[in-house]
Amino acid sequence: MCPACGEAAGAGARFCEACGAPLAAAHGAGPNGADPAGPGSADAGSTDPGPASGDPASSGPTSGDPASSGPTSSAPLSPGGSPEGTSPAGTAADGASPCPACGGDVADDGYCAQCGARAPVERDHREERAAPHVAGVSDVGVRRRRNEDALALGTVPGPDPGAADGQAVGSSPGEGVSVLVVCDGVSSAPDSDVASQAAATAARDTLVAGAAHVPADDAAAWSRLLVAAGHAADGAARAAVDDATARQDPPSCTFAAVVAGPGLLVAGWLGDSRVYWLPDAGTPEQLTEDDSVAAELMADGMSRAAAERSPQAHAITRWLGADAEDATARTVATRPGGPGWVLACSDGLWNYASAPEVVADLLRDAAGRVGDDPLALSRDLVAWANASGGHDNVTVALARVPARTAAGDAQQDARQDAQADAPDDAGTAPTVRRRPPGSLPGEPTAHRAPPAP
Repeated sequence: MCPACGEAAGAGARFCEACGAPLAAAHGAGPNGADPAGPGSADAGSTDPGPASGDPASSGPTSGDPASSGPTSSAPLSPGGSPEGTSPAGTAADGASPCPACGGDVADDGYCAQCGARAPVERDHREERAAPHVAGVSDVGVRRRRNEDALALGTVPGPDPGAADGQAVGSSPGEGVSVLVVCDGVSSAPDSDVASQAAATAARDTLVAGAAHVPADDAAAWSRLLVAAGHAADGAARAAVDDATARQDPPSCTFAAVVAGPGLLVAGWLGDSRVYWLPDAGTPEQLTEDDSVAAELMADGMSRAAAERSPQAHAITRWLGADAEDATARTVATRPGGPGWVLACSDGLWNYASAPEVVADLLRDAAGRVGDDPLALSRDLVAWANASGGHDNVTVALARVPARTAAGDAQQDARQDAQADAPDDAGTAPTVRRRPPGSLPGEPTAHRAPPAP
């Protein structure tokens, strides 16, 4: 067992596969006097202290100019954000770079041949900005050796005032739609990091491209587009690894996506990555409902805290990938009553802050320290999760939702009147749900179908 992080070690192994620490450190200092724990790893014999009570930003990266950390897309229908290409997992970002821990040579497997420390790769910490009001951060965390989370962000500009009614995306001139996608690779399946990034990118591209054909404020149309994005993500996850379909344990990932405008939020998901609506005033909501064993336990009456501490809490029941039985995303829609934030995240964040009111408090506290820039806020929330234990990869994506204009309200009223006179489009309308703070997904159980045997 590794004395630094506690991971099991193979027979005869010299270095820990999880944190890179020399296994000889159990009897003293590592080779050449190197720090046995290695940079960024836990102290030997330490235990997770649980959620931190101090300043969340104290353990995070220093925030510089937020706008300098990721390109901003201003072209119509451009996804924006940083390039999707990343170094393969287990490969140094620059093969010629020396080990950041001791200055030694980094081997082809991504570990230092001298001290055994793992060299950082680009995927370990990735920041993306699609617009001034849309940004996100994905981080490897403290305990994992590979970042299997992925994010992809985009924006769709508001309608041209001269465009035909129903052909533009925004609710009124100048009001656009933000697109957030977060995928979390299943750690037990090799190459899930490849699958998750392919899935996130494919879903984002589908949503951005398809948005031009979605009538404004049409929740059912957005729901259909999110379902299509989920299927595109599933196809991309299957195709990302050549032999994925032939594997007994093929790469797979969760899926959470949201399209957000001043008059409408629509989210789609499979698995336990989440979307929250955090209004400036009013009740925060967890829009998505986990596809997980923990969610089933809560639906059967167990408290949120107890269910999420259960041994199978993070066992998901739906996902994307070659072995997925159902890749049709569930959807939910809500119409915000005012300005606020929409947040998409992996379980690396909600491990330590699950209930929507707790997430809202975290965001409010972060805004008090770093302001309202979404990239700075995402960095702060990721740093807080890492300071709280960082057991998993952490991904946070944020989009600011402005208050709706008077013109947008008038357009929404007119469209709702038209939709009321139109025939029902059975099977396409998303679920619309409102829950009080701290409510349990899936309750009550009276109308819930029993789980499949």
